[in-house]
Amino acid sequence: MPKKELSANHRIKRQSLPEALAESLRERILNGEFKEGEALIQEAIAAEYDVSRMPVREAFKELEAAGLISSKIHKGSVVTSIPVEQIKELFDLRALLEGELLEHALPKMTAEHLAITKELLPRLEAAYLENDVSNWGKLNWEFHQSLYTAAERVQTLSIVQGINVQTDRYIRLQLLLTDGKKEAEVEHRELLRLCEKGDVKTAVEYLRKHIDEAGANLLAVLGKRRAKDPAA
Repeated sequence: MPKKELSANHRIKRQSLPEALAESLRERILNGEFKEGEALIQEAIAAEYDVSRMPVREAFKELEAAGLISSKIHKGSVVTSIPVEQIKELFDLRALLEGELLEHALPKMTAEHLAITKELLPRLEAAYLENDVSNWGKLNWEFHQSLYTAAERVQTLSIVQGINVQTDRYIRLQLLLTDGKKEAEVEHRELLRLCEKGDVKTAVEYLRKHIDEAGANLLAVLGKRRAKDPAA
């Protein structure tokens, strides 16, 4: 098979090779270049990136730990396909755990914490406006994470980050196929306003509603898409 020429976005630096390789492959999975159920062949990936199989093997371990690929007998590694019921479960967990994080964070939230959130929000909105799909998930997580940092609940935050990685590709799909970007902008600004006000109960309820509705909209879009194309 002839070697596939890489675009500039897929070229990686030689330092921390397995990590850089995993990051490049992660982005290609999240942006839909590698489809659900598609096999990732170590030899082909190694040839494409002009590296040995060892860093590819290590990168695959990282991607598998993140739930983005899984090992299948006779197929090797394939891009995971998360059933709709499990996606709903992931959003239920997000609403539960992120609400808990915000509840613990708000009483300890300082002006410095809020300043970080205020700096991140325009960057997220700019990514929406410019249709910068590759940065939607990253900046959305950074915005949410900035609201939870003051909670100092490291383990819960780590679990929530892992959930966000698994749902990132589906959120991108929802934003692309619906008016979700406009809704997200309005809701993020309102969430920030409630946090600045220090209204713990209302802010937590609003956050959970924001996550629940995003999940419901996503499931509606994904259900229709998979009904038309089971491989999507």
